[in-house]
Parts: sequence; C-alpha cells; structure tokens
Amino acid sequence: MIAGTVKRISGPIIRASGLGSAGLFDVVEVGEKKILGEIVRLEKGEAVIQVYEDDTGLKVGADAVSTGRPLSVLLGPGLISTIYDGIQRPLEVLYKQHGAFMESGARGEQLDMSRLWPFIPDAELAGKLERGEKVKVEPGLILGLVKETESIVCKIMIPPNSRGGELTWLAPAGDYTCAAVLARTGAGGEIPMAQWWPVRIPRPSRERLSAEQPLVTGERVIDVFFPLSKGGTAAIPGGFGTGKTMTQHAIAKWCDADVIIYIGCGERGNEMTDVLTDFPKLTDPRSGRSLMERTILIANTSNMPVAAREVSIYTGVTLAEFYRDMGYHVAIMADSTSRWAEALRELSGRMEEMPAEEGFPAYLPTRLAEFYERAGRVRTFSGAEGSVSIIGAVSPPGGDFSEPVTQHTKRFIRCFWALDRDLANARHYPAISWIDSYSEYAEEVKPWWDKVNPFWAKARQESLDLLKKEQRLAEIVRLIGPDALPDDQRLILLIADIIKDGYLQQNSFDQIDMYCMPAKQVRLLELIIEFYERSERCIKLGAPLIKITGLRGSTGMPIRERLSRLKSEVPNEDTASLGDFEREMRLSLEELERSYRSKEVL
Repeated sequence: MIAGTVKRISGPIIRASGLGSAGLFDVVEVGEKKILGEIVRLEKGEAVIQVYEDDTGLKVGADAVSTGRPLSVLLGPGLISTIYDGIQRPLEVLYKQHGAFMESGARGEQLDMSRLWPFIPDAELAGKLERGEKVKVEPGLILGLVKETESIVCKIMIPPNSRGGELTWLAPAGDYTCAAVLARTGAGGEIPMAQWWPVRIPRPSRERLSAEQPLVTGERVIDVFFPLSKGGTAAIPGGFGTGKTMTQHAIAKWCDADVIIYIGCGERGNEMTDVLTDFPKLTDPRSGRSLMERTILIANTSNMPVAAREVSIYTGVTLAEFYRDMGYHVAIMADSTSRWAEALRELSGRMEEMPAEEGFPAYLPTRLAEFYERAGRVRTFSGAEGSVSIIGAVSPPGGDFSEPVTQHTKRFIRCFWALDRDLANARHYPAISWIDSYSEYAEEVKPWWDKVNPFWAKARQESLDLLKKEQRLAEIVRLIGPDALPDDQRLILLIADIIKDGYLQQNSFDQIDMYCMPAKQVRLLELIIEFYERSERCIKLGAPLIKITGLRGSTGMPIRERLSRLKSEVPNEDTASLGDFEREMRLSLEELERSYRSKEVL
C-alpha cells in the first residue's frame, strides 16, 4: 500500500502527492471515511484521482492510500437478484444500514459471505483426482456447480487468467460460503468460490463466433424488420418520452436471453424507482417465477456521483462476461449511454483536458468502442457457447440524432432502432421508425429465419419497400388529397396502414399481443403481403379499390379490418387459425379476380 496526501480538490477530481509509484487505475481510499477512488492520471509524482462517492467535507491534507489493485468486482453465486450501484455496493444492504440516504464511505459485502451455497463437484474431475490422475490447471475448467436460483446454475470455474500447474485437491459436495476454498493447485494456489476480476479488462474467451442466431424479443418490428443477433450490439436513440426505457423493459422481459443485466446509468430517480419496484413483480414467461431470478440491476441515478456513473457501464459488462463464460446468453440494457458520456465530459472538464465537439472529451469514441466491443458470441474456455448482447439507450438532447454521442455510437453498433416522436405522440408502441432504423444482422440471421419460415426475407423486404413508397405518396396526399391518386397507389396507402397498425404496433397490455412468437410473426406478414399482391392483380384487371375494401368474410367483418386484428385475436399457439383466414381471404379475392377477368374476356 502506498500512502499520499490530498493537494487539491475539484468536485470528484482529486490531486494527491506521494502516489507517483502507484499504478494507473489503482483503487485509492481517500480521507477518514475511506472514500473509494481510482487513479486516472499520473504526472510528476502526483496522482489524479476520480472518486466514486460524495466527497463533501473532504479537506486538503487528508490521506490518500493506494490499495495496489485495480477496481474489481467480486464474481460468484449471489449476484442474481441483487441490486447494486456502479461500484458493486449492494443497495438493499446499505439501505438497512444507513436508511434512504447513503453515506460516503458506506460499505457492504458485494456477496453475502455468511450464506451457505450447495456445491456439487464435477463428477469426472473428482474421479480423476481420486484415481491419482494428473489434472492440468486450465482456464475455464469447471470445478463444480452451485444452484444460484431456480433459473440459474452457477458454474465454479478456474479463472481465465490462471494457467499452469496441476490440480491437487477438490472440495467434496457440501454447503460452503463464497469465501470458501474449493480447489488447490500444486503451486500452493487456492481457488475460492467467489473470485475478483478488474472491471476495465475484458474477460478472454477461446474463440469468437459469427452472429448467426437472432435474439428473439417478441417485438415484431425488431425481430422481423430490424433483428438483433445474440452477441450483437444495438442502440435505441430517442428524445424524452419516446419510449426508450419501456422498450428496454419489454425486451428484458420477453427476449430469449438467459440472464438480464439492467444498468440505470444517470437516469432520473423516479424512473429507477419504477424499475426497482416493477422488475421484482414481473413474471418470467419461461418459468412462471419472478423475473428477478435471472436479473441483476445496477442503479446509478442522476443525483449520484458522476464518477460512479462512468464506471457502472464497466461493472455491468463484467458481470455479463462472468455468466457468458458459463455458457449463458446475456443481454445488457444500458439506460442511457448519453448520461454516461455526460459523466465523461464533466470529469474531463475537471481534469482540464482539451474538449472536442460539444465539450465531450476527444476519447469519447474510444470509450464507446471499448464498451460495445465487449459484446459478442463466443466459444468459452470450457467449450460452451455464450454471448453478451448490448442494447444501449441514447438520449440526444431535443431528439437531435446528429449530436456526438448518437453519431459515434452508430460507428460501433450494427443495429439502430430510432424512436420517432410523432409515433410516440400517436401512441404507436413501440415507436421505432421504419424509415430511420436499420439492422446489419438481417443477412446473418436469415438462415435461422429460413428454418422458421422461408418467406421471412421476402416478406420483410416487400414490407419495407411498401412503407417507403407510402412515405413518398404521403407528400402528394398532403398537397392534393388521397382521392386524386389512382387505385393502385391508394392500395399502397391501405396496405401500409395495415402494416403499421395491424402489424408493427403492439399492445403491451394485451394478453395475446404483448409477445409474438417467430412463427406467428412471419405468418401475419405473409398474409398481409398476399392480400396486397392479390388485390393488386384485381386492380390491374379493372376492379375498383372500394370493391376490395368492401370484401367481407364469414364473420361479416371486412377482410382488411380482420387482417389488422389477427395479431390480438389469434394466440401464439393457434397459428392454424391463420390458415383458416388465409383460405377465406383467397376465396374472396379469387372470386373478385375471376369476375373481372371474365369481363376482360368479354
């Protein structure tokens, strides 16, 4: 440990002398309260420290002691269902100790060290040791299993940075605390149940895999139009009130990831309160149990120290990599990276660094890249397949997508879900613009969708083309009205409305429509495209559009109206009903087509 003295205080930035021999990014304890900080710059025997806690009352001349290790998180059973702040302090524990307002220097165990966990050693590994066989210490070697929750089994493994030597002892089955040693190596090394890992260093893997499996969210506009792959990166930019947080909540509940990590980075306190109160009440659609049994929450509200906001992103992605290494698919919701960038800007200003565009530091793109590059689908050291998918919300001031954070984020992500204020004001949920959004994963996930329904790629492309045509026609309609358009162009407007209202819009309070299975997603769109193609043939034969819109099925409801209601009428499990409607629709349109084809012959 290296001791120094505080020389200057500028908000969360502190200069201390006597720490010139300390390491960059070493953790420092400052003052009597031992406020945690991190060395971010070393110059001429002095250290520049950013502190993660409120330093009100701290005086020049106070002690600053370097611990000699980088900022790290404790990884082990007990992470799931816990609510942390940006530096892995358990908020529920601190609430019991200090009440609603957390004091500077407050500490709480990252994991409950008194709780006993049932450890089951790996049978094959235990058998080799009993027979006296040599077992090499290799990264990712699974020592045993601990049932963390009903949904998650924690695998106790050799850390990724351990290599060399032989395993000499493995703990028998039994109940152990997180501090218990579960294995020993020939060199005298000990492997405890819970292990430390630096947050700014990515956890390595054996091999990176291609992004060929989609992260199914149950949201049609995402899965079909702008898909995200497992291990992919996405951004949700949008102004205030456009639905960034609600979209992330829906994805967190319904996506087919095994573990969810929600990072509230610099958000308003009332929003984080909603998350903290609502998430424990949500039911996991997979198991019927609480969603918190596979969720970790990291809460850093806007009134908490900005330095902790900056590091919360790294804490969240390190926890995600821990579960990825076990072979789980993890989804990170970062809300929002704009507040994180604002923390960088404030800290940079305090350190008197030269500002770049709009006052942000020149290294903003580098930091964004470091974060998003930690996503990916990998082959772990244990041979399993795992992934980390990152979905970052961006809050551009005034909804201006040309501001630096949004523009730099677009350089490092491959899926862009742009939220539209007009759609949000019209109560169109999710308010993802089909004009401004894009996904570069569409071609990569196409083989997966082809197994679900080979029509996926054709239906997706034709729908997007129709929506773009509708946008161009809307400009003409505003000038001369829809009645001046020919029927084939009015048909495009009609089909575009069906796609927008009857397909892209989803009701999160509707028991059927709140989640849509992949098979149903494609079938619904397939019916809409078939309705358009058959109607277009009828119009070319001379049938007026009013004849098509007036077609009624066996229920007496217009076919076009029923087409818009199928999403909330047909359950996910009853896709056979869609076949009944398809036959009914075909009979009606074929009859209309025959009548006008016969007139053409006459």
